[in-house]
Amino acid sequence: MKKFNYLLMLFSAVIITFTSCDDDEPTPDNGVTISGIPATATIPAGGTLGPVTATATAPDGLAQLSITKDGAPLATVPLTGTTASAPFEYTATAADAGKNIVFVFTVTDVDGDAATAQHVLTVQAEETTVRVTSNITTNTTWETGKTYILGGRISVTSGATLTIEEGVVVKGEVGTGANASALVIARGAKIDAQGTATAPIIFTTIADEIEPGMIESPNLTPDLNGLWGGLLILGNARGSFAGNVTEIQIEGIPPSDTNGLYGGTNDADNSGILKFVSIRHGGANIGEGNEINGLTLGGVGSGTVIENVEVIGNQDDGIEWFGGTVSVTNALVWNAGDDAMDTDQAWAGTLDNFIVICGDNTDHALEIDGPEGSYLAGHTLMNGSVKGNPTSELGDFRDGARGMFEKIYFFDFPAPADSDGRGDFSLSGDKTLATFADGSLKFASLETVLPEGATLANVFRSGTDVHATAVAKGANTVGADKTAFAAWTWADVSGALADF
Repeated sequence: MKKFNYLLMLFSAVIITFTSCDDDEPTPDNGVTISGIPATATIPAGGTLGPVTATATAPDGLAQLSITKDGAPLATVPLTGTTASAPFEYTATAADAGKNIVFVFTVTDVDGDAATAQHVLTVQAEETTVRVTSNITTNTTWETGKTYILGGRISVTSGATLTIEEGVVVKGEVGTGANASALVIARGAKIDAQGTATAPIIFTTIADEIEPGMIESPNLTPDLNGLWGGLLILGNARGSFAGNVTEIQIEGIPPSDTNGLYGGTNDADNSGILKFVSIRHGGANIGEGNEINGLTLGGVGSGTVIENVEVIGNQDDGIEWFGGTVSVTNALVWNAGDDAMDTDQAWAGTLDNFIVICGDNTDHALEIDGPEGSYLAGHTLMNGSVKGNPTSELGDFRDGARGMFEKIYFFDFPAPADSDGRGDFSLSGDKTLATFADGSLKFASLETVLPEGATLANVFRSGTDVHATAVAKGANTVGADKTAFAAWTWADVSGALADF
């Protein structure tokens, strides 16, 4: 029997591109032909080629179209008449990754005649997992459907923009000290990481088996931390630094790496966009008492957009601001190993709509520090809901803290104990008492669920109780709108927001 063969090679990858080879055009025999299989096609990884339509002709009448995949029968389609068409499609599977797959199409007529020819299609493919080992010095895009591995401390350098498309998963390799993996957006660089409510961008550890399209980790719990570094964004906005210098090295990055410098004079500086981003299992230790925060914002300017951010299981602070003017909307921190929300060096932005879920190792839900130099800016925290833990403190305001703190609801904290500071909302030091007295540090509409035996005065210390109200659990009139965190956060899909 004579055969007429068409070769179709499929290579499962992010981009699959077919190009025809003009040297191998079909040669019909007894008038039996087949046409319609494309010379070029592009499909995504896990996507489907087709349906394409194979059209067969045979003057004596058609019998069937048979298709094999890598030599094994795949399908047989009966055909009638002298001209007939049949659709063909194929969806790439995980088992196809890294393989050339050959499809052979054979048309037979009623007399058993066929035609034989070969049409070669070559394949170009890209990997779905990419390991990044060097700094990013030119505009670069990390693409939807891919996982990127941070092979160390990776900096996006001044003048370059890193675009991270929706649904991308970024995994940091395990390491400590100088080998701790992290992503640093240096001064003058930008990040454009815009996830969506249906496809957030996830930063996590290489030990996490999560894949693009997932929200919950399939193998890690939300209290695991220190398995990689974190995300650091640095800018040119002002901060209040000791000695009134205009720039300083960010904590968590060795002094030898000048990409860790932050600060300047441009309060409107733009470091890019961060939306629908979840950062997990970070906080690697680079030295004694020197860990990396989940999200570090150093000297970041008001031109930067940050909204819808989740930080889970970080060994150090969840989010820490060091000076700068950037504002953040819709932020959630769960299981911070030190402080959930930490502000320093006269940060001058606003945090609006936030949730804190204290873990077993969370020290302060809020740690608010004041200026270190003569620049005396303050910031605002508003519309927050904070769930406590027996080990945790509501808030510690230190070093001449300044700003406005309003419409915050606290619950599930222990009764205060004078010996350890747990369960209270305190002002530390003469500088802070002075800023509270002169109105540079303000409070309004604070609500709390009082633990048994506690009073407002021993929870909210140093006179802050006049701005607080005791409420029953769930009867709060202030706090966060948790709907902002629905569906895209691990905290929501795991049920951790049920009490909010």
